[in-house]
Amino acid sequence: MRKILIVDDEPNIVMSLEYTFKKNNFEVFIARDGQEALDILQNQLPDVIILDVMMPLVDGFETLEQIKKNERLQHCKVMFLSAKNKESDIEKGMALGADAYLTKPFSIKKVVEQVNELLA
Repeated sequence: MRKILIVDDEPNIVMSLEYTFKKNNFEVFIARDGQEALDILQNQLPDVIILDVMMPLVDGFETLEQIKKNERLQHCKVMFLSAKNKESDIEKGMALGADAYLTKPFSIKKVVEQVNELLA
């Protein structure tokens, strides 16, 4: 079973993504901020990480930097899903090593398509 980690502090987004990916036969892990995500990643190796940028404690950019430093997590595909939609934000996310960057508001269908592309 494929594994996905959803990292977002917005409950409605987390719930809709969790529901959708469970329906698509993913094992789903949830973190509400970057620190919680890094804690989960000590024990879990998801295939894909969906990461918000603006979160309490550790933001998405810093979280991605930590992920990229960890040998164990090199295979994880990382996709930003963020309201930060300026070109500079997107460029920063991609430069840090993200595999994709989608902006909010988003379509669930588009998110699922992007995840499937990353796993193809």
